[in-house]
Amino acid sequence: MFKYFAIEEDITSEKEFNQQLIDSENRLTSLIENLQSGILLEDENRKIVIVNKKFCSMFGIEQNPEAMKGVDCELAAQNTKHFFKNADYFLNRIDEILKEKEKVFGEEIELVDGRIFERSFLPIYKEGKYAGHLWNYEDVTIKKRYKESIEAERQKYSNIIANMNMGLLEVDTNDIILLANQSFCEMSGYSLLEVIGKKASELFLSSDSKKIVENKNTIRTKGISDSYEITSKNKKGETRHWLISGAPNYNLNGEIMGSIGIHLDITEQKNLELQKEHLLHKLEKQNDQLNEYAQVVSHDLKSPLRSIHSLITWIKEDNDKEFSEQTSQYLSMIESKVEKMDHLIQGILTYSKVDSDDKQEEDISINEVVENCINIIHIPENIKVVIKNKLPIIKADKFRMQQLFQNIISNAVYYIDKPEGLVEVDFIEKSKNYIFSIKDNGPGIAKENQKKIFKIFQSFTQHEQSTGIGLSIVKRIIDNYNGKIWVESEMTFGTTFFIKLPKNN
Repeated sequence: MFKYFAIEEDITSEKEFNQQLIDSENRLTSLIENLQSGILLEDENRKIVIVNKKFCSMFGIEQNPEAMKGVDCELAAQNTKHFFKNADYFLNRIDEILKEKEKVFGEEIELVDGRIFERSFLPIYKEGKYAGHLWNYEDVTIKKRYKESIEAERQKYSNIIANMNMGLLEVDTNDIILLANQSFCEMSGYSLLEVIGKKASELFLSSDSKKIVENKNTIRTKGISDSYEITSKNKKGETRHWLISGAPNYNLNGEIMGSIGIHLDITEQKNLELQKEHLLHKLEKQNDQLNEYAQVVSHDLKSPLRSIHSLITWIKEDNDKEFSEQTSQYLSMIESKVEKMDHLIQGILTYSKVDSDDKQEEDISINEVVENCINIIHIPENIKVVIKNKLPIIKADKFRMQQLFQNIISNAVYYIDKPEGLVEVDFIEKSKNYIFSIKDNGPGIAKENQKKIFKIFQSFTQHEQSTGIGLSIVKRIIDNYNGKIWVESEMTFGTTFFIKLPKNN
């Protein structure tokens, strides 16, 4: 009789563990196959265990990754070496890495087509025994080019900052200097080592300028940028004037970490401005003295002229019947010259006062001004002065407008040489100004003299009352109102003066 013994063992847990291991390996394989990095897993004999789609795509391998399992990697490397810019180095480096069996991370290799890969190597050990290795390839071409572009931009702007003619200074929130370019060092006279870590205001500024900078640093904390002038001292102790354009400096988190200032040395320009101000003050003083002198001289000259005129009148009255016709003619000529001298002195006095600030701006009717001029001027019976259209009301000084129109109308009347003379006053209105015209049918003005007539003491007529001052007074009045005067004339046919005056003075 036979007896049997049976041994039963529960292997459920072991089967579950093995299944979990298989599932885990499958998940890992699936993960590797779908990674965006090229993955190549080799065993200890350099046979392919796993290769993913990305690896095949990167190296132009058309085979299915599954079909690559078991392929000899040494032979595969020989077949793909032509992809790399330095093929021999590529192969030799693989041998070197496999020999050392040390981890390698992010080693850069360049391909013939310009792509750049980063290669990593990871040796695999099981129970302390070498069991293969993992290669990881990542295409970093775009990232590399971007970094190179960023570096090129950084270098470009660094060179611009370093070599620009304006000084750059970067300070922190406590006004401590963090950076200065070469131009700033040249402006200040200090070397870079002498300024880094120093407080800018203490190193360069006077007490007044320190207050300005302290105020600017305060508004920088509010994100405000602006420009301002300060007075500084260079290393030699010389006073310099700087124009600064300042802006807040932010870190990567958008927090204000200080400020950046672009400095321009405007010392020469500032000195020229001061010289100009001094010169203008000097000229203003001299002008006042000349005006005062003109008035004194005019008064002192007018007095003896009046006496001469009176004496001639008395002589003529007392000896009217005793003088010959020629003597009487000589005395009349003397009277005429004395009167002309009187007009000349009065003209000089008027000319000296034209630029004075003693102007009373008010709304005045140019029509009334011209009518008043017509009433004052002696107009011969054969000459008519007419206002073609009612003239406008403008804001100006009435006395100066009287001088302006009276001088031009007087000239027109005095020089008309026709049996029937005509002077026409008119205007047209523009959007920003009025253009007045005074037209006569006199002898006209030669083209070569049309600009010269506005210069003082320039007269191109033998008329006894011509002093060469009237039109120069007109020109100065118009210049004071930012206006313009010009003339159009044709010999023997007459002259038209045009006066442009802005509406808002």
